[in-house]
Amino acid sequence: MSPRAPVTAVRLGGRPDRPLLLLGPALGCTAQQVWGAAADHLAEHFQVVGWDLPGHGHNRTPVEEPFTMAGLAAGVLEVVDLMGGGLQPPTFHYAGVDAGAAVGLQLLLDAPGRVESAVLLGAGATADSLVAGAEQGGHDAEGYAAVLDALAGFDVRRRLGRIAAPVLVVAAPGSGPDGLEPLREVAQGVADGRLVEHDAAPGPPGLLADPVGLARLLREHALGPPDTTLDDLARELGALLGTREGATRGDHLDQRALALVSLAALVASGDHETLAEEVRAARAHGVGPQEVADLVLRVAQLCGVPVAESALEVVGPVLSEDRPG
Repeated sequence: MSPRAPVTAVRLGGRPDRPLLLLGPALGCTAQQVWGAAADHLAEHFQVVGWDLPGHGHNRTPVEEPFTMAGLAAGVLEVVDLMGGGLQPPTFHYAGVDAGAAVGLQLLLDAPGRVESAVLLGAGATADSLVAGAEQGGHDAEGYAAVLDALAGFDVRRRLGRIAAPVLVVAAPGSGPDGLEPLREVAQGVADGRLVEHDAAPGPPGLLADPVGLARLLREHALGPPDTTLDDLARELGALLGTREGATRGDHLDQRALALVSLAALVASGDHETLAEEVRAARAHGVGPQEVADLVLRVAQLCGVPVAESALEVVGPVLSEDRPG
């Protein structure tokens, strides 16, 4: 049995109550370098956690003996189990590039019940078919060499048919027949696979070039396409405004105006969970008590008095906080 490789977790955003998304790095790069920009857009939907290879980033645990890809995958699972902290090992969605993608295939084989979906960027089923990312520093020679040794024996072509989780294989545009063939082999070899070309792949330079597009790709593969997205709505509004880029998301509204919009939406929708907090935030941005009261009355005219009365049960005590004595 291969020794477990030392792996460290890197929290990249999102709340713990959201689905867990695990992100694997490229050789020679840290998880933050590869995924940091995309993670900002993924945190709305996932608890986003990256992991660093031995000798990379803050992972300076000495490599005491050689490990295989199975040992590296076991190290990643140990990190996830420690995060779970319970009797039931948590499941997760996965995405990886280069060495991180190879680990993704290994996880799909070694822990099939744990991986709910996987996105593999530039990933074939053998070491010589992986598309390496540009090294960005932050690693030591010992850890780098240990991962290279593990990758040297990587070949899971004969086992691809055992993988049942949905797998999205991402290729760079214009990869050519030689570059696409090993990726197509993975997509066709697994039970539920698909190959796409995307501007954001492969390797860290490509990933960083389009973090929004990459985040959308991961989100839709893991969670399914939404009925509509803010990006779609922004494009539609942009078309109405006659702009090619699409509408901005509040860039032309100051914080005070945005606070009033948020308050109106919460009062009208009956979503009172964060209403008190939003009232305090509006007050901090210069919205006066009388303006809040006028807003509630306006919502009452548009949405009905019962809606406003219900909101007033939350808004009233917050406005009372401002009264002296």
